[in-house]
Amino acid sequence: MKAIILSGGKGTRLRPLTYTGAKQLVPVANKPILWYGIEAIAATGITDIGIIISPETGAEVKAKTGDGDRFGANITYILQESPAGLAHAVKIARPFLGDSPFVMYLGDNLIQNELGEFLNHFKTEQMDSLILLRPVANPSAFGVAQVDDQGRVVQLVEKPKVPASNLALVGIYFFANTIHASIDRIQPSARGELEITDAIQDLINQQKHIEARQIEGWWLDTGKKDDLLEANQIILDTCLKTEISGELDAKSQTFGRVQIGTGSKLINCTVRGPVVIGNDCHLENCFIGPYSSIADQVTLVDVDLEHSVILKGAQVIGIHQRIVDSVIGQRAHLKTAPQRPKALRFMIGDDSQIELA
Repeated sequence: MKAIILSGGKGTRLRPLTYTGAKQLVPVANKPILWYGIEAIAATGITDIGIIISPETGAEVKAKTGDGDRFGANITYILQESPAGLAHAVKIARPFLGDSPFVMYLGDNLIQNELGEFLNHFKTEQMDSLILLRPVANPSAFGVAQVDDQGRVVQLVEKPKVPASNLALVGIYFFANTIHASIDRIQPSARGELEITDAIQDLINQQKHIEARQIEGWWLDTGKKDDLLEANQIILDTCLKTEISGELDAKSQTFGRVQIGTGSKLINCTVRGPVVIGNDCHLENCFIGPYSSIADQVTLVDVDLEHSVILKGAQVIGIHQRIVDSVIGQRAHLKTAPQRPKALRFMIGDDSQIELA
């Protein structure tokens, strides 16, 4: 059994952050989104993992993620020259996959359920495909499945105008090698892509064994700022453990579950968890409220922050008003000018420098 993780795409919904980096490397609770998928796959015992990368961000993904040693896996990188669809990604991964059954995982997805139970069901029932579904309020934005009473998939439609159900395809699929012949038979869609929904529909038309299972825990697509902040909140709520490795002066205090990395210094700060603060940070005269993630090498001075994500190397200095619901990119500089607005809300890209007037 092998796995492929899709880590290409342009990340347009997370711009400006993704003008300068891969959307799958944006951190949730100070860990790249992509790594959650790798860990979930490795936890099932699958260690041969191919990561589909794009020319724009592939080098960054490789440099950050490495050869898989940290995950107990062996990672192979597969270049997809252009974003020509999920089925196209499978097609170019065929030399890596060979005749092996495999799981395909979209690298910007997070799910609460462990994959092991789904993998065992797929293997035990010798399916051609097992797809994961979740009821959603806006099915027209997703691939949608129509399922019969026995859990067998009747029809799949990509982003239908009139959905046959509210069951959206979660970005995790299990396939036997029969999917390759179906991909060879399909044609590009109206948007010029080889759609994985069309390939699975071909399996259905060939009367292959296709089933669907609904996930019960949370499912997060981190493609937009608010989704990213929600994912950060949920991960901090469910996974964070208290660990104080940095230095706090006598005037600093923490409440609840707080994690502070090595080399970080807090001076006259209050931190109310759940909060994670990375390594080598400097915080002074700050209040850090719940659901905040602060990456490595961040400097915060005179800042009141809550429900926000601050990326590596950012500096926020002298902001005397509360910052909430914000994502601030790597190495961004944010400071006040003499006159300031009464409310602040940000999504700031990497390497930005901003003065508030």
